[in-house]
Amino acid sequence: MTNQELIALAEEAMEYAYSPYSNFKVGAAIETESGKVYTGCNIENASFGATNCAERTAIFKAVSEGETKFKKIAIVGSQNPCYPCGICRQVMSEFTNSFFPIILKDEDDNILSTTLEDLLPHSFNL
Repeated sequence: MTNQELIALAEEAMEYAYSPYSNFKVGAAIETESGKVYTGCNIENASFGATNCAERTAIFKAVSEGETKFKKIAIVGSQNPCYPCGICRQVMSEFTNSFFPIILKDEDDNILSTTLEDLLPHSFNL
């Protein structure tokens, strides 16, 4: 799957975001090693600690269906680029490696690519 196709799926997922508190919508699409794609959106809660980010929604959907090996993830938001939060970065480190590609879109709709190592150097893991 191309980065642009994965971004498009993340944009579709963003439409389902439930963000009445922040009004900041986020969508994510993660491609597994087996070729399947799982999407997610952010889901807010009045108790902000109960909020779930789009990235974790996509990852947890995949893991709940037996997928634990991932190729790359695309993330888009109401404002771009939309980098993953620290918790999402740590969750990604649980299932990927430091070279895991994170695909973003900038404010001019250009495709950006970074790695987990760039965003979370020296991550805590087994």
